Amino acid sequence: MKRLKVGIIGAGRIGRLHAENLVRRLPGAELVAIADVVEEAARICARELGIPRAYGDPASILKDPEIEAVLICSSTDTHADLIEQAAEAGKHIFCEKPIALDLDSIDRALAAVERAGVVLQVGFNRRFDPSFSAAREAVAAGRIGRPHILKITSRDPAPPPIEYIKVSGGIFLDMTIHDFDMARFLMGEEVVEVYAAGTVLVDERIGEVGDIDTAIVTLRFESGALGVIDNSRRAVYGYDQRVEVFGDRGMVRVENPRPHQALVSNADGDHGPPLLHFFVERYTDSYVRELSAFVEAIQKGKEPPVTGRDGKIPVVMGYAAKRSLAEGRPVRLSEIDPSLA
Repeated sequence: MKRLKVGIIGAGRIGRLHAENLVRRLPGAELVAIADVVEEAARICARELGIPRAYGDPASILKDPEIEAVLICSSTDTHADLIEQAAEAGKHIFCEKPIALDLDSIDRALAAVERAGVVLQVGFNRRFDPSFSAAREAVAAGRIGRPHILKITSRDPAPPPIEYIKVSGGIFLDMTIHDFDMARFLMGEEVVEVYAAGTVLVDERIGEVGDIDTAIVTLRFESGALGVIDNSRRAVYGYDQRVEVFGDRGMVRVENPRPHQALVSNADGDHGPPLLHFFVERYTDSYVRELSAFVEAIQKGKEPPVTGRDGKIPVVMGYAAKRSLAEGRPVRLSEIDPSLA
């Protein structure tokens, strides 16, 4: 099978990560170009990874006739427009989350994809973590019976810069959005209602820009099952990512991976390695697996594992959580998007 010709838009941290994986770990694809509005960033990445072409204008990627698929790794405010342009150019699309912070923009982007008949996969990489994937498989296979309760713990080691928080849409749309996607993925059903509580306990500057840094979100699923997500912008002990699904015949649980399994025991107690520092280390395998799935979907002409609809619904959940926090009540997703009634 011939290698898929790929271009990347965005040479920042996540774009660089995907570029390295395409060049070094994905034999089914060939990265032929990278673009960034900071052209020097694209040129540095191209030089270090041996990418043939580097551009300062993302349009150069879309106009390149050799490129069959594009990875959109630019700032969130550019995603929807670039999806539309890429679809019109006949390119298959991988887009980092979120598609957009505006639901109308998301709908226009998804309509363009449908018209063009191209593949769109959204970058919710945690689905591809081997342990989380195994947990989903256990639930889907009925090994824990009917799911009753979902628990997700998601805590970052440190808050992002205040300047990022000002434009990110807030904790529910830049952080919890991953957990909203994981809730749907792990349970294999839709959330119908969200109830959020939150406060500022980590950094008062976060509150000053209108966000929170500590949150509990409860979920009600179609089946009546319940879920709870706890978030913190700062866990002093490291990147804390755990899940549990409890059912009427058992449960499945995923704990934090460690850099190694050596445990030292002495007079001072037991001492193991700290948690992995952040998402790049924690989800190394998942980033490779998600791009592999994207390439396979194109080459085999099948639906990608994370569709445009999968990209939209967590944004709807994020807005439901924001409304719930503001109004102090449960909010149904259909209040945000009537099509989900």
